[in-house]
Amino acid sequence: MTCYSAVRRLLFKMDAEKSHNLTLKLLQLSAKLPFFGSLTPAIPQNPVSIMGLTFANPLGLAAGLDKNGDAIDALGAMGFGFIEVGTVTPRPQPGNPKPRIFRLTADKAIINRLGFNNKGVDYLCQRLAKRRYQGILGVNIGKNVDTPLEKAIDDYKIGLQKVYALADYITINISSPNTANLRSLQSGELLEALLSTLKEQQIALSQHTQRYVPLVVKIAPDLSFDELKNIAEQLITYKVDGVIATNTTVARPLLRDKQANETGGLSGEPLMAPATHILEAMHQLLADKIPLIGVGGVMSSDNAMAKMAAGAKLVQIYTGLIFQGPQLVREILQTLSST
Repeated sequence: MTCYSAVRRLLFKMDAEKSHNLTLKLLQLSAKLPFFGSLTPAIPQNPVSIMGLTFANPLGLAAGLDKNGDAIDALGAMGFGFIEVGTVTPRPQPGNPKPRIFRLTADKAIINRLGFNNKGVDYLCQRLAKRRYQGILGVNIGKNVDTPLEKAIDDYKIGLQKVYALADYITINISSPNTANLRSLQSGELLEALLSTLKEQQIALSQHTQRYVPLVVKIAPDLSFDELKNIAEQLITYKVDGVIATNTTVARPLLRDKQANETGGLSGEPLMAPATHILEAMHQLLADKIPLIGVGGVMSSDNAMAKMAAGAKLVQIYTGLIFQGPQLVREILQTLSST
């Protein structure tokens, strides 16, 4: 049994959200230890340059694990080439009622219906300003649950403006299944209005700060090919800098765990195939005009390789880290550096 296996056994006996919060607190405390720097593992160098940024390696941590930026330094020390924090909203919000995280241990999966619970963008900015982590940092922004859909643009504008100076790239989250009607922003006039407005603001901010921060859009795995085609056309038209494929799924493939029927977004091993299918389709539609970041179901180095083969320039993990531990980071990076 590995060290993490023993830790996981204890954590998995706890309520999923309580163990998540405890882990973040322990990570935050570990970064304050005087010998913290010596704990960083030796990671193979494998730089990747996309979106005008140079990533030390192609593996990142997906948004959702550290919503408030409390454990950036400790998470970065695991060897990630980039960390994405959030989703953050303009105002603090508690999220959906508990319980709202469910481990499907038999399926190596998680269902969550958190609903963008976070301490708000001002708190996140304070945390970002204090970070020591020197790698690439992405910030994932969303809208408050009580903001009407027709005013969603205003929330994204606030998020973009406030995190712009502190982020290396900014992700527009319009694909979470846990905020009512949010996924409507992925289509038609709503998507066009959102992209055109945020690109205008991005250009204005880049001129004001003399610093260009790429805009990335995160899409759902539950889209038809026609929907993907329409999204791809808009992304190209408005010169979006990157695409993350994908978020969690509302679909329920064959699952064994007794909690499989809980509502919310499904992540982990069952998401690998559908998320990679969307990634491959977007790669075909975008024809290398916009770089892709592959996420969803990466539980092994083979999964990471499959994402790269499907067209991803970078890969992110989240649920795989929960089930496999930090060793997964090293395994993936060793595999990717040897190919």
